[in-house]
Amino acid sequence: MGYRNFRIVCIIRVLLICATAGLLFYLIMKTSHYATICIVGILAVYQIYAMIQHVERTNRELARFLEAVRYGDFSRSFTGAGLGSSFDQLRHNFNEVFDAFRQARAEKEEQYRYLQTVVQHVGVGLICYQPDGEVELVNNAALRLMKMKELRNISKLEAFSKDLVDSLFRLKAGEKALVRVEDDGERLQLVISATELRMRGKIFILASVQNIQSELEEKEMEAWQNLVRVLTHEIMNSITPISSLASTANDLLNSTGSPSAQKFETETIRDIREAVQTIRKRSLGLLHFVETYRKITRIPKPKFRIFPVSELFSHVQQLMRLDLEKRAIDFHLSVEPETLELTADFELIEQVLINLILNSTQALEGRAGARIDLAARLDTISRPLIQVRDNGPGILEEVQEKIFIPFFTTRQDGSGIGLSLSRQIMRLHRGTIRVQSKPNLETVFTLRF
Repeated sequence: MGYRNFRIVCIIRVLLICATAGLLFYLIMKTSHYATICIVGILAVYQIYAMIQHVERTNRELARFLEAVRYGDFSRSFTGAGLGSSFDQLRHNFNEVFDAFRQARAEKEEQYRYLQTVVQHVGVGLICYQPDGEVELVNNAALRLMKMKELRNISKLEAFSKDLVDSLFRLKAGEKALVRVEDDGERLQLVISATELRMRGKIFILASVQNIQSELEEKEMEAWQNLVRVLTHEIMNSITPISSLASTANDLLNSTGSPSAQKFETETIRDIREAVQTIRKRSLGLLHFVETYRKITRIPKPKFRIFPVSELFSHVQQLMRLDLEKRAIDFHLSVEPETLELTADFELIEQVLINLILNSTQALEGRAGARIDLAARLDTISRPLIQVRDNGPGILEEVQEKIFIPFFTTRQDGSGIGLSLSRQIMRLHRGTIRVQSKPNLETVFTLRF
């Protein structure tokens, strides 16, 4: 059958079937050639089968089209060309539907990739999970925050923080929670917000996890700086004229040859001189006191450069060597790897380390087997950190929360600004300073960059 037009082929097939059927009935009625009758009968059956197959070709094309739609396979096309104008229209419509589906799928995939890129690059940690803890999506920020390479189930976070896992399972839509996490000497304040959504007939919880520890410390330090700035300004305005007048009066009284001095009795002049000297002394003491606290608001901007940590440690050891030897304190240095480098302000970080070592030496006063360790290494996510460790009496847990507050001190002769300055210097380096202490065992200050 060389014809390609559907109608013509159908007409020819019908005529052939009729002719074959007529011949078959003629042979049956007029002859007894059974072999011929069988051959003609088989030919008639074949022609009927071929006719059915030809007519059902469009049904097969339609079934193939619906199957492609069902399984999303839009690489196919309708191949009914040359079967007539009606089939050409059907083929054209089928192919247009395929093209529309292809375009819709491409747009959907582009949108999915766009949303994935946004989710993975956003700075806030995002976790989408089912009520049983099965994780559907987690972005890079969340994995970095929790120091994990992948997360399949929320329960796997118990190694990082059990409180975090409990909060994620407990949170309902619209609720928030604050979770404190201690990880490798680093304190995190995690704010968790949750919302609920439904996809594919399933309920999912989308939780955002953000560490606000740095923001809290920055706002706290800013508040203290503003308070100190206001207080020192007012105190300076009041003390400066008092100190000036006291100095002037003291100079007048010391002018023994002046006529004004001869009008007073000797004892009276002595009392006045002592009172004025006391005023002047206390005024100078207050001026020195205020000037000391004004340092909190006058830390210079860091001048960053790259330098070996071993060089920094050598400078600190040279500066502190005599004091440590005088107090009989063993001092040990450790840098791993030895080539470890730091990007920071050399002088400011040196000042922080000296402050911490001085605090340790004072805590170790009169203690047998006193020892201070100054060590540097990389943490679990390859960030440089420096630790100052001593085996002194330790710091009480309730005091650890307060030692970085300006003016707070546990020593009678302390000013309460050393650790505050140290924390502010670390904040200027976008780093942190933390303390961990075990009573009568050890105290560790950790600088993390």
